[in-house]
Amino acid sequence: MLVIAYLIGSIPSAVWIGRLFYSVDVREYGSGNAGATNTFRVLGKRAGIPVLIIDILKGVAAVQLPYLSELLPSSVPFVNLQLALGVASLFGHIFPVFAAFKGGKGIATLLGIILAVDPSAALVSICVFGIVFFATHYVSLSSITAAITFPIVVIFVFKTQIPSLVIFSMFIAVLVLITHQKNIERLIKREEAKTRLNKRKA
Repeated sequence: MLVIAYLIGSIPSAVWIGRLFYSVDVREYGSGNAGATNTFRVLGKRAGIPVLIIDILKGVAAVQLPYLSELLPSSVPFVNLQLALGVASLFGHIFPVFAAFKGGKGIATLLGIILAVDPSAALVSICVFGIVFFATHYVSLSSITAAITFPIVVIFVFKTQIPSLVIFSMFIAVLVLITHQKNIERLIKREEAKTRLNKRKA
């Protein structure tokens, strides 16, 4: 299941859609990431929206794998397995075997994972993302804020009693901060590019 989850996450939707319909490798433009945000910036919303949806579904599909198997030992905690599969798909997105291990930052795939595991906390994070994005047009700042919000909501608002979910929520916040280090530097210097969904920059 972990291998399958990784392979699902490795589907490079941004690369394949860019090459197939636009003859463009999005990794050669913009931020250089093979993710939904860079696809919006480079190719516009007609390419960005499908990439976003596919990347979200990758996270959802990986977490749903245990439901398709009748071989799951009863001794394996279900939520723990779901989170492990989610992490496998996330690393597949960041380091995709189908795209020379050069992928995106995993925000959309993370969204799919948390929507499947903890939809209530995920919806709060989505709202925070939306508020920050429409106020600033910085996807990076919106993603960072939403990622930090998730563990706060999981731990202090919904007060989950599942240790693995608490650890996973903190892992998300730390991972997003790590993958967005350059973005944070550009934000501090006020050099970060803004994203407007109705504008094509390629």
